[in-house]
Amino acid sequence: MGRPRTFDDDVVLARAMETFWTNGYASTSPAQLAEATGVAKGSLYNAFASKRELFTRVLDFYHQQITELAKDLLERPGTTCECIGASLRFVVDSDLAQPRRRGCLIGNTAVELAGHDADIAQRIRKMQDESIGWFTARIERGQRDGDVARDLDPRAYAEYLANTLAGLRVMAMTHDAPVLYRIIDTALATL
Repeated sequence: MGRPRTFDDDVVLARAMETFWTNGYASTSPAQLAEATGVAKGSLYNAFASKRELFTRVLDFYHQQITELAKDLLERPGTTCECIGASLRFVVDSDLAQPRRRGCLIGNTAVELAGHDADIAQRIRKMQDESIGWFTARIERGQRDGDVARDLDPRAYAEYLANTLAGLRVMAMTHDAPVLYRIIDTALATL
């Protein structure tokens, strides 16, 4: 019979997330994870089986957090354009406020691993498709409310916005707010 856990999974996942997000998957060592989480390597791998399993749990944890945030931001009052614009600015402002600009964990993982890891690529694709779904739903709501043209293809525009958001997250690593806000304004000009 194993010893009971003395740590909270969500706390460990949050700390591991910060470590992977800062260093990337390949550059994060088991020793760094143990130090960041405050859990000995043996206990960490006993609980999560492997670095890979811990990383996939971290991706799911991150995605859950951004899902909750996106739903909150996209369901706020205002027109579709106002709501999506405020959401994109919130993400940009959050990225710029970080002591180290890191972009998006999902986007970073796609760049680092998806090209040679089919499981990660599938997991990332599912997450990206869900984010497209959030934008699609908000645009469809705007069409019902009358603030988005009925002839606009909600899915196609949502794909465009998801691509814009991904680009913003990358550019936020090297550019400041005025440039990023201008990109947002341009992206929303046809909505």
